[in-house]
This record gives sequence, C-alpha cells and structure tokens, in this order.
Amino acid sequence: MMTEAYVLALLPFLAAVGAAATPRMAAIWGLCATLINLGASILLAARILSGGDMRADLGDWPAPLGISLVADGLAAVMLSMTAIVATAVALQAMSWGLVQPRGGQQRSRLQAGFWPLWLATLGALNALFLSGDLFNIYVTFEILGLSAVGLTALTGSRNSLRAAFDYLAAGLAGSLVFLLGVALAYAAVGRVDLAAVPALVDTATGRLALGLIFAGLAVKAALFPLHFWMPAAHSSAAPAASAVLSALVVKGALYLALRITIEAGAGIEVLRIALAVLGAAGMLWGSWMALRAERLKLLVAYSTVAQIGLITLAIGVADDPSTSAMWQAAALLMLSHALAKAAMFLAVGRIAEELGHDRISGLNRTDLRPGVAEFAFAIAAVSLIGLPPTAGFIGKWLLIDGLIDRGAWVWIALLLGGTALSAAYLSRVVSRCLRGGPHVAPGARRPEWRTGDVAALGLATTALALGLGSALPLTLLNGTAL
Repeated sequence: MMTEAYVLALLPFLAAVGAAATPRMAAIWGLCATLINLGASILLAARILSGGDMRADLGDWPAPLGISLVADGLAAVMLSMTAIVATAVALQAMSWGLVQPRGGQQRSRLQAGFWPLWLATLGALNALFLSGDLFNIYVTFEILGLSAVGLTALTGSRNSLRAAFDYLAAGLAGSLVFLLGVALAYAAVGRVDLAAVPALVDTATGRLALGLIFAGLAVKAALFPLHFWMPAAHSSAAPAASAVLSALVVKGALYLALRITIEAGAGIEVLRIALAVLGAAGMLWGSWMALRAERLKLLVAYSTVAQIGLITLAIGVADDPSTSAMWQAAALLMLSHALAKAAMFLAVGRIAEELGHDRISGLNRTDLRPGVAEFAFAIAAVSLIGLPPTAGFIGKWLLIDGLIDRGAWVWIALLLGGTALSAAYLSRVVSRCLRGGPHVAPGARRPEWRTGDVAALGLATTALALGLGSALPLTLLNGTAL
C-alpha cells in the first residue's frame, strides 16, 4: 500500500481547503503541508530505490475500470523535484511576502489568496505524476491550469489580469485538444490507461489520438510557436507565483510527453521528429528574445521558452527508450531547470525589491552592493547555461554523448548554438549582478538580509551540487519501467 502516494495526492488539497477557510492561518497550513509533502516524497523515493516500482488501485478496482496510482523512478524524480521547489517557495512566501507591498493590508490579502492556489497547484502536480491513465491526467491538468491562472492574476494589476486571461484561453484550447485525443484513444483501444499507449501506434485512429494529445501538451508546455501566452504570464505574476509557473507547472506537460514516448517506444518516430524540430526552434527563438529583453523578469520568462525547447528537443531526439538511455537526459534537464529557474525568479523578485525596478540597464546602482539574491541568480545562470559541475551540464553531456554515437551532428550544432545564446543573454545580467570596483561607491550599502534569501540561494546551490550527486536521480531513472 502506497501510503506516501495517498499523502502526496490528497494532503495538499485538504490543506488548500483549510487555508481558504481560515485565511489568517493560511501560511501555517501551507508551510506544514509543504514540509509533510517533502517528507512523503523522500520516503516514496527511498521505497522505490529499495523495492522497485509500486502501484495502488483505488478501491481495489484495477485498470481499465478503476483509478490507479503508479510510482516508478521517473515519477519519484518529478515528485522530489516538485517537493524541493515547493519547500523553497513556501519559505520565501512566509518570509517576505509575494511582492513589494504598498501596505500591510495588501500583503495580507495577497498571501491569503496565494496559499490555497499554491496548495491546489501542488496537489494537482503530485496527482498528475502519480496518475496511471490519461483521463485522470486530464482532470489534474484542469485543476493545475485553473490554479495557475489564479496565481497569474493574483496581484490584480492590469498586465497580470490580461496575461491570466490569455493563459486561461490557451489552457482551455489545449485541454479541449487533449481531451479529444483521449476520447479517440478510448475509441481505438477501449481503454485510456498508460499501459494501452503502445497499442495506439498500431491503428490510424490511435496515431491520430496521440497526435492530438501531443498537440494539447504543446500548448500547455508553451512549446514554440504556441508559446504566445507564456512570457507575459510568467513575467507579470508575483515572484513566488512566477517561480511556481516557470519551474513546475510547465513540467506537467513535458513529463507526460516524456512518459508517452517511453510507453510508445519506437512507434512514434514522426512525432519524435516533430518534437525535436519544434524544440530546436523554441530554443533558438526564446534565446534570441531573451537576448533582446529590456526587463529582467521578461528575460527570465523568455529563457523558460528556450529551456522548454531544449527539453523538448531532448525528448524528440531520444532513441527507443528500450534500447537507449538518452531519455534520461531530458528528465535530468527538467530537474535542473526546475531548481535553477525557481531560484532565478525568486532572486529576481528580491533584486526588483532592492532596486525598485527590474530594468536590466539599471542594475548597476553605485549606491548598492551586490547581495545574496544577485549571487543566487549568478549560480542559477551557471546551471541553466550547462556549465560543470551542474546537473544542467550532466544532462547536456548525456544528450550530446548519445547524439555523437549516432553521428547526429546537426542536432549537436543546434545544442551548442543554444548553449552559446543562453550564455550571451544570461551574462548580460550576471555581469551587472556581480558588479564591483568602480561600479560601486566606497560607502555603498548592502541589501538588507531576509530569511527568504535562503530559498533562492538554497535552490541555486542545489542545482549546482546536483551535478556532483547526479548518481541518485540517474539510479532512480534507471529503475523506470520500460
């Protein structure tokens, strides 16, 4: 019996109800639930490491009639990733609030609204990673999408409300296409559990169903050229909400795309090629737009478009998972991106609070010395670029090594080009974040220390150290059923 899985799937939703019912205790509900969620994810990963994959049929009704929770190495990595980022976001939101407030009343209102939405998002992500069939995954996507729209609109500004509307419209369109694919999958094989995915490639209706499912996932993941809603949503939300949206919410669609390619094996070569091409285009386009961005949050948002393209490219170029381990590079890149991007958005919020703006050209203030947030941003940038010894480097190394064995030099050149562009746009900020010498006046003050700075620095350091400890997630991934 997977007690940990039940806790992960149910506790955040129960805590969300408690936080909504008692707004004054919302932060306590959120922090306690997040810490318990972290412990449950660690215990579940330990059980999978020692005993292998686990499965639980709710009510003892097996698929295709019942609802099944399935936990293997890939799910454990995604759940642990979510729990680590969730803990950091909760600590950050507890320590200094979501935005630079105009008054204590606004701070209280934002925090009270943040916690129920955040806990619902956490519960939806956990349920998505544990779900064993496509229809239940559709349900979790709906909860996840509505919660994410609420987080986007939380500040109540005109830009955030407009971005939230675009997010809602895109999410509904993606959901409808995804649901149509699930319906066609049921028509083709009479079931919708993930174990039936291999059978879908044998019929024309099944292949059409898979195509529609991937199209819906492309919208939800903001894959180029369907990314139109994402930069505005991520850049206009509050810092803690932006960290959640960029680091975790888009991972749900990327995870399912990877899961389906694992289940389908070699039978979806056309879809793999399409993913690789769109991923490469998104990586280059997102990097170019980030290079041109004038504001820090917009740069980080377009960086997410580029990183989503990189991960999608990794999913697309991976060989048949039963004969190749290249898919593990995509999983490791997802893990690295979640940690580094959450750290980056939290750091950006702190930098904007210190400076009073997020204009990249105005980061060189002579009366302010670099602080913890600037240092955290620089470390996270190292991981996103993919420099050693970060997990981003390990993921890119595994990917390029597999491509070298295949002689796929075009893909290698694109990866290296994307890496060079990411170094170019991130160095625009890092060079200013770590400013010194004549750029700083002798009597310049240091930013006030906040407990929440630990969250950004902790996530960035974890992303850096994960490269040295990558054996653990790779061991979990090696145990994933193929």
